[in-house]
Amino acid sequence: MRTLRFIDLFAGLGGFHLALKDLGHTCVFASEINDDLRALYKINHGITCNGDINAVDVINIPSHDIICAGFPCQPFSKAGKQNGLEDETNGNFFNRIMEIADLHNPEYIFLENVPNLKGHDSGNTWNYIYKKLTVKYDVKEQVISPHKFGVPQHRSRIYIVCRLKSAGGLKDYEFPKDEYSGTLSIKTIIEKKPKEYTVIKPESLNHIKVWQEFLDHLKPEEVPRFPIWAMEFGATYPYEDVAPIKLSANELKKHKGKFGKKIAGHSFDEILECLPIYSQIDQKEFPHWKKYYIKSNREFYLKHRKWLDNWIPKILEFENSHQKFEWNCGNKTQLTINDKILQFRPSGIRVKTPDFSPALVLTGYSVQTDHLFPRQIDHLFSSGNLVEICR
Repeated sequence: MRTLRFIDLFAGLGGFHLALKDLGHTCVFASEINDDLRALYKINHGITCNGDINAVDVINIPSHDIICAGFPCQPFSKAGKQNGLEDETNGNFFNRIMEIADLHNPEYIFLENVPNLKGHDSGNTWNYIYKKLTVKYDVKEQVISPHKFGVPQHRSRIYIVCRLKSAGGLKDYEFPKDEYSGTLSIKTIIEKKPKEYTVIKPESLNHIKVWQEFLDHLKPEEVPRFPIWAMEFGATYPYEDVAPIKLSANELKKHKGKFGKKIAGHSFDEILECLPIYSQIDQKEFPHWKKYYIKSNREFYLKHRKWLDNWIPKILEFENSHQKFEWNCGNKTQLTINDKILQFRPSGIRVKTPDFSPALVLTGYSVQTDHLFPRQIDHLFSSGNLVEICR
């Protein structure tokens, strides 16, 4: 097998680097804009990363056979504004990759991004990328996730493999089959006795305890499949025709806001603060999914208000994101948190079965909660540990 030279752009913790090094290839250049990730890259791989790739003179990048680039996904992600290639901060990086490829003419290009890349802007973004690449390269792409190959991690991503047409293209290349049908368990990748770990915060332990009390009042078939937005319990403010911000102060004052508290205030801003944060947004009308969540939570409250009225005071001082809760375990498992995977996310506390880890967001952390009660916690994944597994 030939020994190839590769460059690692938007390198992160070095997932591409790890794979290619294991295959016997050599990294000759790396770039990563985040200071902490550059420091970790140096520790993990012994290479000092350059910073912003836009600040690097392309002609000074060493000759190479492979470009690896997990270019920023925020412009294409469903979770973002989806400004795509027009994004002022991250939208031009694909063109930077092509600038490097046009000058150095590497035999291979490996790209990675979010699955939504193909569907973004009704396919126009992908058409632009594909057209640019296929001038000189054969291109194949596929959305894959580690859990489809027996690795207990869910991280669906589109992988784009390119080879120069002049070198033979990809006529004999096929993506590996993602046909794993065995049983997955997060425990297979948990370090049993870690030397370094993060202890879960006391306030987070209390959040878990209170949400467990919530589950204790329900039967498995009664747990909602929609996210619990506790702020809607007791609320009556209008939301179906126009967004609350488009209503008058006098109209809103006739109703109840979050947790059933009376809407009041001397200014319209004070009145809006009586509503959940997601209902203060300046828009003409809520999207259908938001209307559905609000309606479903209010109906759930009316059905269970006898015990919810005694439970709600325990959650009032929680930060906004921890007043939301998602049970992603179906109705065929015990309603216990202490044997599940738990995520603290900006969108709420999420609980799922301990088969494979979900993808993480940078602002959250995830715990595997075996033996959480009565001993605080047995194993805690920091976001850094799990990101390395994801990559």
